[in-house]
Amino acid sequence: MNNVKAILSSPGSIVVEESEIPVPAHGEVLIKVGCVGICGSDIHAFESGPYIPPKDPGTKIGLGHECCGVIEALGPGSGAFRVGDRVTIEPGLPCGKCRFCREGRYNLCVEMDFLATSPNYRGALARYITYPQSMTFKLPEGMDDIEGALVEPAAVGMHAAFQADVRPGRKIVILGSGCIGLMTLQACRALGASEIVVVDVIEKRLEMAKKLGAACVVNAKESDTVESAKAYLGEPGADIVFETAGSRVTASLAPALIMRGGRIMIVGTIPGDTPINFLKINREVSIQTVFRYANRYPATIAAIASGRIDGKSMVTDIYGFEDVRRAFRESVDRKNEIIKSVIRM
Repeated sequence: MNNVKAILSSPGSIVVEESEIPVPAHGEVLIKVGCVGICGSDIHAFESGPYIPPKDPGTKIGLGHECCGVIEALGPGSGAFRVGDRVTIEPGLPCGKCRFCREGRYNLCVEMDFLATSPNYRGALARYITYPQSMTFKLPEGMDDIEGALVEPAAVGMHAAFQADVRPGRKIVILGSGCIGLMTLQACRALGASEIVVVDVIEKRLEMAKKLGAACVVNAKESDTVESAKAYLGEPGADIVFETAGSRVTASLAPALIMRGGRIMIVGTIPGDTPINFLKINREVSIQTVFRYANRYPATIAAIASGRIDGKSMVTDIYGFEDVRRAFRESVDRKNEIIKSVIRM
């Protein structure tokens, strides 16, 4: 059996290519991919091209970075695993040498090779991939392929919650209830927070937020966001505001929601300039961006395995690889209906 992989030939167009099954090098494993989640960055690439366009216009752009599978073969020096192990992967490969890697903040590595983006644009939407064992994680018994594929977005939420110092008693607002917003919600719950307000404009997503533990949900189309959030949390506002929608509109709302000394966490990828009224936050409010994750996979896998994070409930659409083009087209055309899509290989 040959390998097959999905390649973005141009915005809106995906081709499926066949090739030889790759051979794992030293320290690598060969993974037969089971499931791949469709991320917002994949959808952006499909619509408009990747956030970081390749320097060489002839570069083949692979898709997908949220994946799990089964180890089919071991390269030399990959003795930490066995053939048949079910695994997920952390899709970023840092250089291990720069200042950020040495400090343990490898997600900031300037030479990071991240799946489906620069510099190599190799995606996980393939029947087989090789990957370094150092960024491969065994899944515990009982976790299925879909849960394994969703470790990656769950790790984003876990990293955001840890970086924000979420703990019991914190009052929290989450702006946006797409996949990352819902993962952030569950990470905050896993760390003990309970007074959590989730804001969105899509009722289906708000219903899911309520199901997954939001104490209060606000439909910004129907209610004033600030008034509604403070009606629940109290007039001082939130200790922490997470912006997960990647929107200038929601980011501009954050200063009106945060209390004195609070923290605004920008988790979403926000294009362009965002106006911020600093007069509203000149009471020792911190603004912090969140970029992917570092050292969060073990805790995230444990949270999913224990049931503290429920990723499967968020999956609204499952496709076979033969329907990969339809999966991406519907991810664009049915944005208001789809919370999370997964492709079974």
